[in-house]
Amino acid sequence: MALRNHCGMSCGVRVTMSHVPDLVAKDIARVDELWCEGLGRFGGPFLAGPRFSAVDTFFAPVAFRAQTYDLSLSAPAAAYRDRLLTLPAMVEWYQAALAESWREPAHEAEIAAAGKVVADFRAQAEG
Repeated sequence: MALRNHCGMSCGVRVTMSHVPDLVAKDIARVDELWCEGLGRFGGPFLAGPRFSAVDTFFAPVAFRAQTYDLSLSAPAAAYRDRLLTLPAMVEWYQAALAESWREPAHEAEIAAAGKVVADFRAQAEG
């Protein structure tokens, strides 16, 4: 997915993207389509039906990315993203990410290149 290649992963920041590259826009639309299809076909609240499953695990990091970069999603896809983000394991993962003070320079550069950081909830960086 182009989204993975253009947007550094950090749960604890919020970024207003300065430009959404065409490949990223295409990926966002495809994710939205897949989420809506799964929810519609299997009745939700998760992608394969009433229980959290492997497919939801696969998309968990995408939900964080959608939050970080405030990706434009349809109402059903946004509700699914929010549903994932409020699961206890996701909240625990998020809290652990916020507590991490180490920064990976390449990710920090990708985040800065993507747009303006409008909020940073992470622990103070080391050094």
